[in-house]
Amino acid sequence: MEKQTAGRDSLGNFAPKFAEINDDVLFGEVWSREDKLSLKIRSIITVTSLVSKGIVDNSLFYHLSTAQKNGVTKTEMAEILTHLSFYAGWPNAWAAFRMAKEVYKEDNLQTEHGGLFGLGELNVNFAQYFSGKSYLNPLTNPEDTVFIANVTFEPGCRNNWHIHCAQDGGGQILLCLDGEGWYQEEGKSAQSLKPGDVVTIPANVKHWHGAKKDNWFSHLAIECPGINTSNKWCEPVGDQEYNKL
Repeated sequence: MEKQTAGRDSLGNFAPKFAEINDDVLFGEVWSREDKLSLKIRSIITVTSLVSKGIVDNSLFYHLSTAQKNGVTKTEMAEILTHLSFYAGWPNAWAAFRMAKEVYKEDNLQTEHGGLFGLGELNVNFAQYFSGKSYLNPLTNPEDTVFIANVTFEPGCRNNWHIHCAQDGGGQILLCLDGEGWYQEEGKSAQSLKPGDVVTIPANVKHWHGAKKDNWFSHLAIECPGINTSNKWCEPVGDQEYNKL
């Protein structure tokens, strides 16, 4: 289990002994006894205790999030709170459900979007080159073979203008899987994309692609082999330009 510092972070100066007991005893000794009781079961017990006492503040949100990390699925949490409602009170369950929906909202995205290959993880490493949130699910290792990744755009999300540079070969292929999106090369009209569409992007051509305003969109991005390949990121696709489509 990860080292807990919440007590010292919040109360280290005001109540150092309480902070010490919270971090070192409650979490450092009790929670860490995984050989006696798994973290998942401890999370279920803790959530049950808090809801039963009507405690639906930040502590419940924290322990709901911890329960998710400790392997309690969205389906299991919904069943736990449903069961609890008959023993801990209907209003307490309603309050807990509101928090649980927020904690598990990413699970809803995982099941509802991403197409055949799944949503993957939030695309944080390239977030600066996207307007809006995108998600990345790498399917192959580029060190072993051609790189293929499933890329998913939330409604209104698009990447910056960019160029797949190559001395020879190179470029990219998009296989559209789910939702609706756009592809546009510089100096040309935007092309509407739907599942089943294939886009061949030549090397050294400035372009962008992404979701339509009111639609999620997923495509496979296949990097074509070439000599001295690289990716050059350019300016964002402006809102005025995008909203005209």
